[in-house]
Amino acid sequence: MNSQTFIDAGIKYQPHTFNVPLNYSLPSGKTISIFAREIRNSDHSSASKPWLVYFQGGPGFPSPRPNGTSGWLKRALQDYRVLLLDQRGTGNSSVISHQTLNHLNAQQQAEYLSHFRADNIVRDAEFIRESFGIEKWSTLGQSFGGFCTLTYLSMFPQSLEASFVTGGIPSIHRHPDDVYQATFKRTQEKNTQFFEQFPAAQNLCKAIADHLLHTEEHLPNGQRLTVEQFQQLGINFGMSDTFLPMYYQLETAFVEVDGKRRLSYDFLNQILMQQSFQTNPIYAILHESIYCQGFASQWSADRVRKQLSIFDYQSDKPFLFTGEMVFPWMFEQYTNLKPLQQTAQILADKTDWANLYDAEVLSNNTVPVACAVYADDMFVEMDISRETLANLPHSKAWITNEYEHNGLRADGEHILDTLIAISQQIKANQTVSD
Repeated sequence: MNSQTFIDAGIKYQPHTFNVPLNYSLPSGKTISIFAREIRNSDHSSASKPWLVYFQGGPGFPSPRPNGTSGWLKRALQDYRVLLLDQRGTGNSSVISHQTLNHLNAQQQAEYLSHFRADNIVRDAEFIRESFGIEKWSTLGQSFGGFCTLTYLSMFPQSLEASFVTGGIPSIHRHPDDVYQATFKRTQEKNTQFFEQFPAAQNLCKAIADHLLHTEEHLPNGQRLTVEQFQQLGINFGMSDTFLPMYYQLETAFVEVDGKRRLSYDFLNQILMQQSFQTNPIYAILHESIYCQGFASQWSADRVRKQLSIFDYQSDKPFLFTGEMVFPWMFEQYTNLKPLQQTAQILADKTDWANLYDAEVLSNNTVPVACAVYADDMFVEMDISRETLANLPHSKAWITNEYEHNGLRADGEHILDTLIAISQQIKANQTVSD
């Protein structure tokens, strides 16, 4: 037994590490390390259960470090042994950060980072499947993990027994401009809902924004806080049960210091802790590239936003939060993104991104694909998901407004149970048709 293997509450956790090619087109070239954690019930019979590999949302975030006694993992362990994959560049998988990229120049950084999209995440999964000697396994993809699932179904469908997707069915051909036009509209709707529920919040937000326009405030890491950064707290609106915590946060924003109104250290620290771009730069630097196939993003969200002046705050206008978008100014303002500014521009201008999806393969899909599609999802537009699924045989969507984008985290046991039942029905229908 690996010395890092342990048992907790009757569940066995076993780590695995693999050396894989950075660039699979050059298999004898540079390698990187991929970490994955196997989780199963500790009884001997669990060792013969089929495998389920989990693809985390993002891009740029590691697989969760959960216990197996609750949530989706509790349900999964009834039928599967689970592999939690730290996607390349995250967690313990050759992590990407401003520290680890520091020795490379901008062009070298861009070349290196170009190998960290869904196509190579899927190739890593295939490398692991073959290393384990598994004929087929199933996948569970949350958010960006669903994007990875469609890439997997395009590249290696023969390796998949079934796929479950929650809040993550992408367009396989649309330009990111289409995506951001839809998600900005959803973001505006979430703003309306928030400010209608909390009438005092608009004045609180305007007071904070006006203060930032005229007074320098710095986060605990020394970074100056701006109105644009404050607006990015709206990313939380895509998750369930976040309106009330947001209001409480706004309500306690100010303190009096030597007779002057200042933002409290607690408020500033909360904002810093929510700036995931600082610790997970892949999320910022490769976010728009997840939509790119043979074309450049050229800061798509920024170009779309420039058509929507309602999001440009001025003292005589209402305040609006933004959502899950990245902008070029972030690489001028965020402390840990500043060293990557030139790299981000190179990648935003990159036109030769490889295809992530194969429309012909997907149109002939035989793998059961069960999806939770959230009707009010602020990050992944329902209509775009339905458009993709209409051309994906043997797929079925459970469309629901019960959950926000984080449904798998909020009620994972029920959601996965529902998707497993849908998958079994798809398989039954396949058997009848055969």
